[in-house]
Amino acid sequence: MKGHKHEIPEKQNVVREAGTLVRSDLLSNSKPNTNSNQTMNTETKRDMSALYVPVSIIIAALIIGGGLYFGLAAKGASGTAAPDRQQPVANVDIKDVSIKGEPFIGKANAPVVMAFWSDFQCPFCKAFETGGIPQINIEPALPLLITEYVNTGKLKIVFKDYPFLGEDSTTAAEYGRAVWDLYPAQYFAWRTAMYKAQDDEGDQGFGDAASIDALIQKSLSQMDVAAIKAQIASKKNAYDAIIAANREEGTKMGINGTPGFVVGKALISGAEQFPKFKSVIDDLLK
Repeated sequence: MKGHKHEIPEKQNVVREAGTLVRSDLLSNSKPNTNSNQTMNTETKRDMSALYVPVSIIIAALIIGGGLYFGLAAKGASGTAAPDRQQPVANVDIKDVSIKGEPFIGKANAPVVMAFWSDFQCPFCKAFETGGIPQINIEPALPLLITEYVNTGKLKIVFKDYPFLGEDSTTAAEYGRAVWDLYPAQYFAWRTAMYKAQDDEGDQGFGDAASIDALIQKSLSQMDVAAIKAQIASKKNAYDAIIAANREEGTKMGINGTPGFVVGKALISGAEQFPKFKSVIDDLLK
């Protein structure tokens, strides 16, 4: 981010300096000539027109670049928003969330349940789960939640699908369904490995079927890639229907991007830090 802050003023100075130099040259080269005033005026206008075009292009580029920078800065450590989604609403209840058959960690009958909508291509989800995103400088909250609440039997975290960042998002969600069906005890290890391997957002790097297969073979050798691929092939339609229902449910809850959470009657949007979750969970445990 610092690089952007330094680069924009430098470009602006270049524009100003170039403008000043050109104008100085025009002024220094202008000599009164009563016999050619009209010619001088015409040439000056042409020279100035030639200047305005490149300067206007540079200024437009600066405006666009500045807009991109401030847009990313405003985004901060919140989350990745889905296009054409309504803003979150306040009236939610975990009792209204469908959790049967969904992947989860924690005791099945834990007193507090948190539903967590995510996309495996979402960098903010990675920041929440494992960290490792330099541009999102926060401590990942999930490991702290596991230590303090999941491992002590107080919290059950249910994982819901909200893929919207490309085909790889849906592919990963399908793999997640198959892994949960075949290797539920290994699901969270697979999930963690997926986020640690995440690179560029969207269909640009890790996340297609071939790269997920390679990850499983390298890091989760106790899982059979062929069995997982066969499971996806045989249940693809059913998985895709569940995935779509997950996303639609999240949208109805007021979630308009990832990550998104419902805990009790609280909606938490974005990669919030541990104290935010702790406050909500502690109130529910009273």
